[in-house]
Amino acid sequence: MEIIIINLLHIALWILGIYLLINCLYLAFFAIAGLFNLPKSQKHAITYKKIALLFPTYRENSVIIESVKSALNHHYNGDFEVVVIADGLQPQTIAILKEMGANVIEVFFEKSTKGKAMHFAMEELKDKGFDIAMVLDVDNVLGADCLHYINYAFQQGNKVIQVHRTAKNVDTSFAFLDACNEEVNNQIYRKGHAVLGLSATLIGSGVAFDFSYFHSKLGYIGETVGEDKKLDFMMASDKVKVAYLNDVFVYDEKVENAQVFTNQRTRWIASQIEFLKEYALEGILMLFKGNIAFFNKTFQTFLVPRILLLALLFIMAAQSFFNPIGPGREFWITLFLSLCITLFIAVPRKFYVDKRLYLAILQIPRAMIGMVIALFSIGKAKKSFMVTPHHNKPVKDNH
Repeated sequence: MEIIIINLLHIALWILGIYLLINCLYLAFFAIAGLFNLPKSQKHAITYKKIALLFPTYRENSVIIESVKSALNHHYNGDFEVVVIADGLQPQTIAILKEMGANVIEVFFEKSTKGKAMHFAMEELKDKGFDIAMVLDVDNVLGADCLHYINYAFQQGNKVIQVHRTAKNVDTSFAFLDACNEEVNNQIYRKGHAVLGLSATLIGSGVAFDFSYFHSKLGYIGETVGEDKKLDFMMASDKVKVAYLNDVFVYDEKVENAQVFTNQRTRWIASQIEFLKEYALEGILMLFKGNIAFFNKTFQTFLVPRILLLALLFIMAAQSFFNPIGPGREFWITLFLSLCITLFIAVPRKFYVDKRLYLAILQIPRAMIGMVIALFSIGKAKKSFMVTPHHNKPVKDNH
């Protein structure tokens, strides 16, 4: 009986090892691909499309005023309108926004979701002649000539454009760590994919859609906590490619402490598990039908979140010094080091000359604990709208 149990544990650890190996290979492959350059984005066009800048806003009364002020001052040769989708804003905030020149669309839901709010707003805007709808978070700030670059990209026939979302604040160690994490995501899931001709993964903001196409899809979002992932699957099903502009920026506030990090990751993990359950089988069927993009999106839901993966590989490497069952220590140590190297090459070079990086690395154990807490708290994401708090942070453009 003891031999049977040992053999089963041996097999289980090898299955775990192979699964984690696949995780590491996937991340390394696209991180290396992301080292290659994409064509430089262009901004000079003959005609200019009409753009709606959508700010879905949930009870963010101070930040939204500064974001709208910045958006209204953005230089664009064509027509654009700043649209605030106001859920729970105070009357005085709404009055200020309207006075500034924003179009404020108020929404009222028993259970608030970003997808429902955007669908309501798009219904209000559908007959106003917009060509492009760009989704921005409440704290987002457009980079220089952002709308000109987006306009040109749409002139080339693209239906969906994801720009490079990057940190506007790195004033705490945790914010710096979160900024690094954002850039690793950009390298692997956006630039690396784009270099290989694959569809980039949506982030949730800094993304522009063909207006009619976006409007047609929003009615199917439902009450999911991961509307960007849902849209990813819809577009992959339609074989609509998400283009990525790596040198066009939208600035986004990074989380500054472990509590906010945990709440944010709780929502993200909940959405990943939701779509793993929903699309696992369909993703395999789509592979046999030749839809590589859809299978790739499904495959991503099987991946362990990177911070958890790093923690798990560290634990497995440590236990291999005492446990003779399963893969040997060389296997686990190699996997752990390979993931560290992958993360090393995916972090932008400019970060390595900033001493704050090395202080941020010390926050990784706290981030690991936060991810474990998030993993066991995913039920909260289904019961409440777990909004990430924001502050008025100035943009520090390092690009």
